[in-house]
Amino acid sequence: MPKAVFTLHFTDNMFSMKYTLKQIAKIINATLVGEGDAQIDWLLTDSRAVSFPEESLFVALKTPRNNGHKYIPELYAANVQSFLVSEQPCELKGATFLVVDDTLKALQTLVAYHRKQFTCPVVGITGSNGKTIVKEWLYQLLHTDYNITRSPRSYNSQIGVPMSVWEMNAQTELGIFEAGISLPGEMEKLTPVVAPTIGIFTHLGDAHQENFTSLKEKCNEKLKLFVASDVLIYEKDNKLVDISVAQSGISAKLFTWGKSHDADVQIQNVSKQNGTAAVTYIYKGQKGEFSIPFTDEASLENSMQCLALLLFLGKEPKTIAERMLHLEPVAMRLEVKEGLRDCVIINDSYNSDLTSLSIALDFHISQATGKGMKRTVILSDILQSGQKSVELYKSVSELLKNKAIDKLIAIGTELSANENLFQLNEQYFFPATENFLQSALIDELTNEAVLLKGSRQFKFETISEKLEAIAHQTILEVDLNALIHNVNYFRSHLKPETKMVSMVKAYAYGSGDIEVARTLQHHNCDYLAVAVADEGADLRNHGIHIPIIVMNPEIGSFGKIFEYKLEPEIYSFRMLEEFQKDAEKQGLTNYPVHIKLDTGMHRLGFDAEDVDELIAKLKAQKTLLVRSVFSHLVGSDEAQFDNFTEEQVKRFTACTAKFEKAFKHKILKHILNSAGIERFSQYQFDMVRLGIGHYGMSVVDNAKLEEVCTLKTTILQIRKVPATETVGYSRKGKLKRDSIIGAIPIGYADGYDRHLGNGVGKVLVNGQIAPVVGNVCMDVCMIDLTDVQAKEGDEVILFGKDLSINEIAKSLQTIPYEVLTGISRRVKRIYFKE
Repeated sequence: MPKAVFTLHFTDNMFSMKYTLKQIAKIINATLVGEGDAQIDWLLTDSRAVSFPEESLFVALKTPRNNGHKYIPELYAANVQSFLVSEQPCELKGATFLVVDDTLKALQTLVAYHRKQFTCPVVGITGSNGKTIVKEWLYQLLHTDYNITRSPRSYNSQIGVPMSVWEMNAQTELGIFEAGISLPGEMEKLTPVVAPTIGIFTHLGDAHQENFTSLKEKCNEKLKLFVASDVLIYEKDNKLVDISVAQSGISAKLFTWGKSHDADVQIQNVSKQNGTAAVTYIYKGQKGEFSIPFTDEASLENSMQCLALLLFLGKEPKTIAERMLHLEPVAMRLEVKEGLRDCVIINDSYNSDLTSLSIALDFHISQATGKGMKRTVILSDILQSGQKSVELYKSVSELLKNKAIDKLIAIGTELSANENLFQLNEQYFFPATENFLQSALIDELTNEAVLLKGSRQFKFETISEKLEAIAHQTILEVDLNALIHNVNYFRSHLKPETKMVSMVKAYAYGSGDIEVARTLQHHNCDYLAVAVADEGADLRNHGIHIPIIVMNPEIGSFGKIFEYKLEPEIYSFRMLEEFQKDAEKQGLTNYPVHIKLDTGMHRLGFDAEDVDELIAKLKAQKTLLVRSVFSHLVGSDEAQFDNFTEEQVKRFTACTAKFEKAFKHKILKHILNSAGIERFSQYQFDMVRLGIGHYGMSVVDNAKLEEVCTLKTTILQIRKVPATETVGYSRKGKLKRDSIIGAIPIGYADGYDRHLGNGVGKVLVNGQIAPVVGNVCMDVCMIDLTDVQAKEGDEVILFGKDLSINEIAKSLQTIPYEVLTGISRRVKRIYFKE
């Protein structure tokens, strides 16, 4: 490829990469209200993520569930003074407003203009799967050759794409951005923002298929990203993509790979051995080969996309082979672990640049604030930034100061050389990771939220391992992004004004109530609900401040309810009288309570004939205030009970009408649970209660939800067992052939049900099914690996994305609730967030 393509040409004003407000107003055709003309370097769409307020423009976006305009006063209080809005500006002294009809469209227009200022190559990546992996592997393969600007994490949405492209600056020599869509018409809005000169179309699959009539329609929509590209890379063997490209009218040069003889890069052979895959290919009549330290099909496909780009860029096959062999897994999520001495460890070695540091710090702050912990950052040198060292670390210093970081542990020669730029109360500098590990400081970290933010070569995993509290190899991974995706799916069934109660009882269904509650609070959940007061008190002690309902309060817990400002369910006259009496002793008035009606469950609640007397008692006092009236559906998840569900709603409506007539204040009404939200959304009233739906369980269409929890472990030992022998206690594990048996460190003490033994249960090892052999022991169980390629130390999935918890529940003839809540607390919970 001609070297000239990589030459940058900037207009004079672009070397600072900053725009004045007046320039931005002209670009997006906005009305300027205010006298300010600040230079803008940072775009801000999340009010909680302020880093450089004076240089930030807040874009007040509107969504079906939220309105960014309501956060303007608090941002103004945080020294942000520049705002892009679509509503009438409020009067704030010194603030400047850019007024447009559509703030999202204006954001995309601004960044599309910004993109036009660059003549360097830009790689645009789309597809159903593999976008983020390909992007990150290209960075690993090319970062020594070019100064690369790329999407942080998987920022590929209508908002994420412009926020990513905005990061292009005067040092950028190559851009790599991913673009995702979920609706027809979306890609056309992103195309001018990315404007890729080189396109890569990754694997086409069923992700986000629900809004498209066919895979063909989705394929055509994604291809719109490449209408003005110079070259398009894709797999020639995928006939749907190949035909769609031919029919699209795209004028780009096509550069394909695959087994087809017509492919530019012809894949000849793939072999797998000992965790490594070797690929042989032909390009321009010459044989080439490379190996990657992965054997799964997705990784192979992703590596071939990378191979094609590197060959197109003119990289030598020998160089490509050397680099491919050192590809590393992409940890696309922030990882939260329990640490020693009451610390929390937040591991983010995914990106190492100023933008990703800012994103990680925002999550770090939410963890530290919620738990009242010291904010500690362990940071390595930031490599390949393209900025001068002093300029870069001056920005890092300012960022840490603005985020109110208490302690900095800096590792690397560059950071050490710029120690004078940092002015935190506590700061320590080490030339290498080994020096820090050998110091006494690592054993002195106590009650601190510790963010690990390091480039890969600094091997911060060694720090994480030393700080972790639990060494048990059996873990429950909790994907917080999937949790919020599922919440938003259920919200899509509701009116914007309908409130939602998130059930976090029973340790948030086994997933860990503190982290789940903190995530839900961060995403503007209206209410949380727990079973008993102790659960609510624990949430309050960890910084949860939104309203919490106690669903099964006990008379002996009233003191704790008052102390922690919890809101009890009142389900009987005895409960009402006792709680009212205790509230009066406390001198309280208008204390919020929630009235439970029994419309058919016959578990807890007032009967319909009790309502008149109940209302009379409530009106005769001023100590308690009815905040909501609710009931519980018996069979909303089963069509056979639909008539009774309608009857329950009828009974509920009749009872709540009496409350509305008797009281002047607004009383919230709610009866729908997770299944009810999906199947009876017409009865959403004022509020709904979401429980198991958080975790990907649906009675309508599981494909629209994501698995939140993954239970996994590793293989401890593998042995050969002849057919004449048995496996496990009581010789229950009878073999029909000479077998290869693996032992894994999980048993009924971890919550892995004993009834899953003897072939009832199954696990996933390297994508292949392995049945459980013999009885499940307390701490260990055995699996049949005879037909599975596996070695000691390999990962084992007990349930997760590819082995649904629903399947486990069906095997046990129970419900997913029981499986999830049964996972023992000795199983370490690890939380991920993109």
